[in-house]
Amino acid sequence: MEYYLTPAALRDLEKLPHDIRKRIYHKLNFYTRQPAPLIFARQLTNEVAGKFRLRVGDYRIIFNVVKNKMIVHAIGHRRDIYKK
Repeated sequence: MEYYLTPAALRDLEKLPHDIRKRIYHKLNFYTRQPAPLIFARQLTNEVAGKFRLRVGDYRIIFNVVKNKMIVHAIGHRRDIYKK
């Protein structure tokens, strides 16, 4: 599986400290190399139904899967990410 960052996700990532950014890239690479990466994810409900989230410490990666590609829509701290 490959991952793609939307322009909004790239902006979110650029706002984060360098060490957090590095951890997120490392985790994205780890998850996408797994045979079944969705076992690490939780499916979201309500307004964001059909999307998933991955946890990287206190940060969350919001994404969906289209044709075996992980499309990352948002990245942020857990207290802020669900308010978007």
